[in-house]
Amino acid sequence: MTELSGLRAVVTGGASGIGLASARMLATRGAAVAVLDLHPDDVCEPLLGLRADLGDDASVRLAVDAAARQLGGLDILVNNAGIGAVGTVEDNPDEEWHRVLDVNVLGMVRTTRAALPYLRRSSHAAVVNTCSIAATAGLPQRALYSASKGAVLSLTLAMAADHVREGIRVNCVNPGTADTPWVTRLLNAADDPEAERAALDARQPLGRLVTADEVAAAVVYLASPAAASATGIALAVDGGMQGLRLRPAVGA
Repeated sequence: MTELSGLRAVVTGGASGIGLASARMLATRGAAVAVLDLHPDDVCEPLLGLRADLGDDASVRLAVDAAARQLGGLDILVNNAGIGAVGTVEDNPDEEWHRVLDVNVLGMVRTTRAALPYLRRSSHAAVVNTCSIAATAGLPQRALYSASKGAVLSLTLAMAADHVREGIRVNCVNPGTADTPWVTRLLNAADDPEAERAALDARQPLGRLVTADEVAAAVVYLASPAAASATGIALAVDGGMQGLRLRPAVGA
């Protein structure tokens, strides 16, 4: 499939997990793709790997400019980069709140701000932000992370309103718990990794973790011409976690 042929995309945090799956799928569908990441060395062709620190505005601008120059423009921005946090409101000091919000929220602001001049020149401009089920459901031990993703959801809506008349669509995807390197690290740090994985599986009505490719498929859809009338939406890819309220299984 080459429905994205001729389009140019930037994916932040694209060296692993959902970002890498999204970058690869965009490329498979015909897009030219640049990956912005702190550690882009392992990014392989046809992806273009560029180093960027989303906490540094100058670094972001240099990387976005380089991507647009080498790709010949920019049509799609996938704001995927983010970091996790565990704990209640008591558990993280101010410094950690600043660090997570700086990457998860201001990182998207910096990248979008740098990309807007290029997106305005595109006849098919789309921004897709990676949000989370944590923005719409109360999850235990995720106060800081949830706050950052709640901000991403609101930011997506505001950006969609601000730029719709410039021909720029802005949407987000809300993954449930996904089988990514970050979740794997959390599981490995648990007292009983197998029991923790089973609990995470059971939390989602489908009974398993979401895959990175399933989230990537939603990202690619929202970025593609097929979603030309979609802007300001949050597309849940969460195994039914947000919308379904199942009765306990018989005998459970």
